[in-house]
Amino acid sequence: MAAPKAAVLGGAAKHVALSEEIFAADVPRHLLHETVRAELNARRAGTRGAKTRGLVSGGRAKPWAQKGTGRARQGTTRAPQFTGGGVVFAPGMRSFDVKVNRKARRAALRGALSHHAENGTIALVDGTTFAIPSTKQAKALVDGWGQALPLVIVANEDEVGLIKSFRNLERVLVTVPSELEVASVVWARALLFTEAALPLVEARAQ
Repeated sequence: MAAPKAAVLGGAAKHVALSEEIFAADVPRHLLHETVRAELNARRAGTRGAKTRGLVSGGRAKPWAQKGTGRARQGTTRAPQFTGGGVVFAPGMRSFDVKVNRKARRAALRGALSHHAENGTIALVDGTTFAIPSTKQAKALVDGWGQALPLVIVANEDEVGLIKSFRNLERVLVTVPSELEVASVVWARALLFTEAALPLVEARAQ
């Protein structure tokens, strides 16, 4: 298999060789599924809830006498059968976190990156070419590349001009290497790395 390469956009046509260890890895598909599932679960807040009869306010006194009224005996209007009463087996706060080992996460990232490298949907861009933010320039670069959207762009935090240029484009996600998720790589139809961010992404996947 030929060594993976990535085109460099925004200048003279050239290609850069990518690390075979990162961008030509053979990773079991179930690792990607487990990692994406864990990342999507981690985004869930798990904050839904309801009040049980012990948490609902009011209802301290008996609504009517125990005997003599002809009605069923009741101890509080906060019981579930009353309007405004508590909920039986009320749902509460919960965590949806799923544990995935660090080695499995890194392998899943390598697998997702390798899939893009195999399909030729990875490119590089020099972040210094966007010293001044320009959404028009960013759109022209994306259109000139000709890849399908959605697009994920990975840049360093100090590359502010590039981040501001791309973040307003439709179906374009801009992130930093430390926050790049496997779910985002799988979701994207194309990946664009700045030349400064690529070594940091490779370090995360090793």
